[in-house]
Parts: sequence; structure tokens; C-alpha cells
Amino acid sequence: MTREQQKALLFGGATLLRLVLFFGFSALPEFLAGRVEISTPVTSFLRCMQPVNTEGLFLYTHGVSPYDGGVFYQAPLLLTLFSFIPQSAFSIATPLLFIGLDLACANALIGVAESKISGNERLFKSPRGALRWESLAVGAAYLFNPLTVASCLGQPSVLFTNFAILLAISKAIEGQSVNSVLALALGSYLSLYPVLLLPALLLLSHDIVKLGQEGTDVAFFRKHLSFFFSSLGILLVFSYVVTGGSWEFLASTYGNHLLLVDLTPNIGLWWYFFIEMFDPFREFFLGVFWLHLVSYAGGLCVRLRRQPLFIITTMLGLFAIFKPYPGVSDASLYLAFLPLYRHIFSLMRYTFVFGAALLYAILLGPAFYYLWIYAGSGNANFFYAITLVWSLGLSFLIADSVWAVLRDEWEVERPEMKDKYIRQM
Repeated sequence: MTREQQKALLFGGATLLRLVLFFGFSALPEFLAGRVEISTPVTSFLRCMQPVNTEGLFLYTHGVSPYDGGVFYQAPLLLTLFSFIPQSAFSIATPLLFIGLDLACANALIGVAESKISGNERLFKSPRGALRWESLAVGAAYLFNPLTVASCLGQPSVLFTNFAILLAISKAIEGQSVNSVLALALGSYLSLYPVLLLPALLLLSHDIVKLGQEGTDVAFFRKHLSFFFSSLGILLVFSYVVTGGSWEFLASTYGNHLLLVDLTPNIGLWWYFFIEMFDPFREFFLGVFWLHLVSYAGGLCVRLRRQPLFIITTMLGLFAIFKPYPGVSDASLYLAFLPLYRHIFSLMRYTFVFGAALLYAILLGPAFYYLWIYAGSGNANFFYAITLVWSLGLSFLIADSVWAVLRDEWEVERPEMKDKYIRQM
């Protein structure tokens, strides 16, 4: 069987699985669309795209600002996209669109895997770099990950952001640096937080374009920063036009990310903390939480400068924990990149710990939410406790992978220490 046939079989199997779940179990997509683990206030399919409800698309298509009700927080151009779908075909077209998004994400990820850049970058060549999984296996791990499948069925709008991020990384590795920053600008327009990937993405693009050259081209960074902010500005102007000449969407889309207006429970760390927060301290701790997330971008770019793709991978994991409104689709995107780093798996120390914590949270999270909301035999602490376990598991995974990469770099500098046991004093 040729490689193209294998790829077609992989994509066909993933498509068939999703079609069966969408149309064979018709109640499942709506059920998952309402789950707090999948949909958040800023990504909810029910709030944005259903043409028969009283929110989002319904208001937009009837000439009313979708931001008047205080329940819609998504980008205006998403509404424009879905407004072109006839209502009679909506129940068929939207599943096909989200299935297509999943396949496009997998295709971009396969392209990244085929480049073999992980562990083999411009400034760093891992001695273990030859140990890797085949690119189709990486794509299959993404397409058949239960978190990815559940996210596709729940149809959160964050899948558009995930696609933009994967497209940006793929184009950067192909050497199309301008297209890369344009794709990231689209992702930042949709969800704000991808802007934190810009420093690492520029480093990755720079290393690809300047392969074989010494030094750093400052003009390269200036040029691409101007492209990024110009394209982002154009998207905002288009949004101003489609909303009838109003900048109201800025406060509802990006303001809600920054100020956490909607405290609907999710699997993140912010909502419970700010429910309990006294109003006089709210602004201070909002600044602290955002500063904490932003600080990772600079620190990782300095310490892991030689491996910009791993910086992006780590930042995706941090988003899944520390951004204001995370969902399982954020974790699935991070987990999709980890197989690219098979060569560091042997250096990781706490596989059982983070594996058990994540499995524990995935299995018991829905049960704890049910006990709180439906059975009434628990309270908010029940659900928040299990989200802390989820975040702890991801934190262990991120910390362990960073330690393994640093150990890999250290062994290049000190080859006599390869595979030897070390202890921090």
C-alpha cells in the first residue's frame, strides 16, 4: 500500500467515525455541545452558531447586534461565515465543516511531522533525534484521540483557532514565513491568546528561512511583526464593517478574555477563584493571572531558544491550563504535538503520575459535575477539585517534558554524562 493510500485510509476512517457519531447518534453532538469540559462561554456552539436560538447567529441574521444580550463573546467574522449556510442545510453542513477542520488540522500536523524538525532544528541536533514515529502515526494519534473526537462532536469555535495555529506552524516550517504570521493573526483575532505564540513562531520562521546562516536578522522580525499587526488590524476593520459600524464587539470578544466577565464553570482555574474574589481585589488578581501566563512566553524563548517548536508545544500545554476559558480541545492540541518528541520520552520520569492524574480527571470530572449540578449532593468545590487534578496532571506532563528536553540539551554539552543518573542538590 502506497503512502497516499495509507493517508486516504486514515482520513477515511476518521471521517467515517465522526459521521457515524454525528448522524447515527443524533443526540450526542447536542449533549457534548452543552458540556462544560468542551464548550466555554467564548467557544460555545449553542451560543454562536445555531440559527434557531435567541443568541449569536439568530440575532445577527435578524439585524440585531449579537453583543447586546451579554451572552455572545465570539468574533464577528465567525457569524458572517455561518450566516452563508442555509438554515435548511445547517444540520448537515456544520458537522461536515467541523469534520473538515479536524482533517485539515491533521494534515497540517502530518506536514510538521514529515519535516522531522523536532530535535533536529537549526541550532540544536539531538543525539536521539532519529528516534521518532512515522508522520501518519502522529496524525492518527490526533484524529483518534477521544478528546479530539469529543471536541469535533461538540463543535466549539476554538477548533478554528486550533486550525489557524497548526496552519501557522506548518507554513513556518515550509519556509512561508509571511503566510505563517498571517495565519497566527487569524488565530489571535478569533481567540486573543495565540498572540503569545508570536515570539516563538518568529524564532521558528527565522531559523527555517536563515538555515545555514549565522547570527540573527533583526530586519526579519521587524518585517513580520508589521505583517502580523497589519493583518490583525485589517480583520478588526472587517469586523467593524460587518457589525454595522460598531466597535462594540471589542469589549465582548477580547474584553471578556481579559476581564473574565462570564464566570460559567469550566475546566480552568480562573472561574472559581474569581467567584470567591472580593471586588476590590479583582483587578489586581486579573493582572497577576495574565502576567503569570504572559511571562512564560519570554522565559521559554530565552531558555529554549534553540528549539522554538518545543517552545510552541509547551505554550500550547500552558494555554490548556492557565488561559481563562480552557477546554479539552486545548489539551488535545497540546497532546497532538507530544508524539513529535518521541526521542525525549525515555528521559521523562513521571509518566505514571501524570497519566494516572489525567485519566482520573477524565473519568471522574463528569461525575463530579453531575453530583454538583444535577444530583445536588455536592457543591462547586466538588467540580473545582477535579479540575485541579486535571491541571495538576497537565502541569506534571509539561514540567516533565521540559526537564527531558533540558536533559537532552545538557547531554549534548556533556556527552560523558549521557544516560547517567543525576540528582539535584
